[in-house]
Amino acid sequence: MTAPRVDGIDAVLSPHSIAIVGASVDPARIGGRPIRYYKQTGFAGALYPINPNRSEIQGLKAYASLADVPDGLDCVVVAVPPELALPTIEQAAAKGARGAVVFTANYAEAGPEGVLRQQELVAAARAKGMRLLGPNCLGVYNASSGHAATFGSFLEGERAPDAPIGIIGQSGAYASYIYVLLKKRGLGAARWLATGNEADITVADAIGHMAGDDGVKVIAAYVEGVKDGPAFLGALGMARAAGKPVVLIKVGRSESGAAAAMSHTASLAGDDQVFDAVVRQMGGYRARTTEELIDVVEALARRGPLAGNRLGVLTISGGAGVLMADDAENAGLVLPVMPAATQARLKAENPLGSFVNPVDFTAQAMNDLGLVGRALRAILEDGDVDAVAGFFMTWIASPVMGEKLQGVIAEAMQGYEDRTIALAVSAPDEVLSAYRAKGIILNEDPSRVVATLGALAAIGKALKAGGRSAIDLTGTPRLTGAETTEAAAKAFLVKAGLEALPEQVARTPEDVTATALAFGGPVALKIASADIAHKSDAGGVALNVAPDDAGARARVMIQAVSAAHPQARIDGVLVGPMAGEGVELIVAARTDPVFGPVVMVGLGGLFVEVMQDVVFRAAPIGEAEALAMIDSLKGRALLDGLRGRPKVDVAAAAAALAALSRVAAANAGRFDTIEINPLLVRAKGAVMLDALVTPGSG
Repeated sequence: MTAPRVDGIDAVLSPHSIAIVGASVDPARIGGRPIRYYKQTGFAGALYPINPNRSEIQGLKAYASLADVPDGLDCVVVAVPPELALPTIEQAAAKGARGAVVFTANYAEAGPEGVLRQQELVAAARAKGMRLLGPNCLGVYNASSGHAATFGSFLEGERAPDAPIGIIGQSGAYASYIYVLLKKRGLGAARWLATGNEADITVADAIGHMAGDDGVKVIAAYVEGVKDGPAFLGALGMARAAGKPVVLIKVGRSESGAAAAMSHTASLAGDDQVFDAVVRQMGGYRARTTEELIDVVEALARRGPLAGNRLGVLTISGGAGVLMADDAENAGLVLPVMPAATQARLKAENPLGSFVNPVDFTAQAMNDLGLVGRALRAILEDGDVDAVAGFFMTWIASPVMGEKLQGVIAEAMQGYEDRTIALAVSAPDEVLSAYRAKGIILNEDPSRVVATLGALAAIGKALKAGGRSAIDLTGTPRLTGAETTEAAAKAFLVKAGLEALPEQVARTPEDVTATALAFGGPVALKIASADIAHKSDAGGVALNVAPDDAGARARVMIQAVSAAHPQARIDGVLVGPMAGEGVELIVAARTDPVFGPVVMVGLGGLFVEVMQDVVFRAAPIGEAEALAMIDSLKGRALLDGLRGRPKVDVAAAAAALAALSRVAAANAGRFDTIEINPLLVRAKGAVMLDALVTPGSG
């Protein structure tokens, strides 16, 4: 797996001396905003505004050129037209700068000529060991040092409180919006970085760097396309190893969205289903909406992931409790039943309440807020939960009982500060701030409260699972390009550890008859041709054929296929015994244009086209992960036997999938697809009934 390039990023993210080339006296202009922000943040390093027409800029001494800057320059901010950007990089390198933030646009995003200009810019930087952010980027912000090489409007106004959040975006505007939305919830960001065209520093590099940054606890990323899939997965692996959740939003799910991402970032958006799967595989969490991203990042910054998925629900409303219980099931959370003795104790005090879980303390609590505190305490002490979700409506904002309720909740939580409390409430900002200061998660929508806790549980499970184990590919066979027929494909895969039936290619109808009689029972006939991928569509498959009828059936088959495909080369007919009963799966590998070899499993035969019940992973995988893939299929119950059908050998199916994944990983670049459809999973074992290898086109 390719590793992200994290070396040298400190020169861009944490420099001590910075030159702003194209500096402006106008603090509202692109070249003037960074200077204004540096002064606001109290940056303690050296600032060198570069403008040949000014001796002073915003109270700072200005320099006519980079050559006039004192030695010791760490980073240069480039805010000049494209024709001046390349000379600026060369001059900065001559001064010893090791980082550059390039605001300048009109590069790869502008077409072929821009691509060439961008390549020249990167070559000049790399020749001197300089890391480059951009071009066409909104810059970088480091809250710890006050480093503010950005012209984004997100830093305008009052500074947000520091929070251990790292924000990365291929769209600077969208990354800015994430910052603003978190600020509304009382959270700033420790690091903020917009990668722009990613000529050098990519999203993967930034994630990998923040994985090792002690100032960052959770990473939020906005992604349009991934240039280097293996490096991206490597970065997610680094974050997981460091115990840091990565929450990302990825656009380009639709065909039109993918096209827009390509034009905007000059990146390949990639197959969305594969992206989704491999991000989960590597421990990342993909938010579907900005709303979800903000909810989850805030909760992680304030509380962190959950240790488990056990939820207690505390509510004033029985209806809200049912709603939240339904949401919990959808979110992968379970509601443990409260112990009978605890239920009886609470029921004796509040006969109108319900204390099973959800716990409904009813409106009786308006007469005695202690009922709320004692119910919450009981859930924390006896409920065996990792988190509590509450529905309190507007009670926390009540001028009559709001302040007292805050004290009741705080008292109930004493000694259980490790448990996450999330409340569905509506209140003014000043009231919400008081609760958030205590680490309580808040939202007006009870469904979003539960969904956020479900995300925290999923992230906790992913981090706890640890990284991928190394898989030995020694001895895995290599494709030669000769695997063009079904028989050759199967023979190759048998060498890799998969199982096939004893089959034989018969050249003539007479040979077909002899071969079928030798098998001694009903046979399957399939046309043998490297030029026909879908044999059944061409009339090239016959099942349950009696041996003495096999020759005649083969003659008719050859004639029909020849008429339908007159240019196809026909080697004969593949003859084999019928496989018997079982469940059909499709097991396949493909070369993803972004992430390389991936494997897939789903319901086989025609079902894969109709039901689309498939699961992907990056290759290679072990048998345990292969089993987890199979277990996650919607049609998984079919493998356990339905309506009197026998249970089939799921372990054998997992072994076949894992073996195929090793083949895919060992043959990266040599194939486009390897498809086994179907893999028949029987009561004992799993056999290939069809196999196809499509050679690599790259």
